[in-house]
Amino acid sequence: MSKSPRIVSTTSAVPALSTLPQHVAVIMDGNGRWAKGRGLPRIAGHRKGVEAVRELVTACGELGIPCLTLFAFSSENWRRPETEVRLLLELFLMALDKEVKKLHTSKVRFRVIGDIERFGPKLGARIQAAEELTRDNQNLTLTIAANYGGRWDVAQACKQLAREAAAGQLDPESITAESLEPHLSMAGIPEPDLFIRTGGEQRISNFLLWQLAYTELYFTPVLWPEFNRSQFDQALASFASRQRRFGQTGDQIEGQEVEQPARAGKGSHA
Repeated sequence: MSKSPRIVSTTSAVPALSTLPQHVAVIMDGNGRWAKGRGLPRIAGHRKGVEAVRELVTACGELGIPCLTLFAFSSENWRRPETEVRLLLELFLMALDKEVKKLHTSKVRFRVIGDIERFGPKLGARIQAAEELTRDNQNLTLTIAANYGGRWDVAQACKQLAREAAAGQLDPESITAESLEPHLSMAGIPEPDLFIRTGGEQRISNFLLWQLAYTELYFTPVLWPEFNRSQFDQALASFASRQRRFGQTGDQIEGQEVEQPARAGKGSHA
């Protein structure tokens, strides 16, 4: 069983330093370009990308990384061609049916963040059932961001605070950053230590805007379907080589003990 990571806001406190991230967040970019380069329809790239997801989940389980968050479908992806959006949602539904039981067997907790109502009742019911089935699993928390946007996330949290203030339950003058965090989609999950984006683009694209404040960013030209264990190891090596200061000086950080967890053993498999 993985040790539960300590939840710390990186703007209010300095988390324990470690050479291995406790939470990895990924934008899985390049599926369409991978397919186009092979003369295949874009959906073929998305199907191939599911295999890369499976390999990454397995790697995180084996390494003892307790949290993995994947950006599967942004609130802006509705702008894509209607046929591609429909096929993506069908693929999401098929992946739920095929993968969730495997995740449960591997003691992986599955959750989805985002405005899922737009997906319709059928997909929404499958998501809810998957979350209920895996709710108590503790080897790895796998979060899928679907119809998610960082600005939407902050806005919906602000709405909840506004309702509390309007009901007289909260003094607006007492609101701080810490007041907002419990209402965000990632409440109860530590902020990402490492952000990975594949496909060569170097931007965050409205993903976890609040939570990435002090996250280490790693960009790679490798297209998502080709992002394998070796590529992940390179990202982890880059993370381990960085000095995370969180507003402190380098001299202060050098005097602190850095945890170097064992990166061996068997964990969760998808």
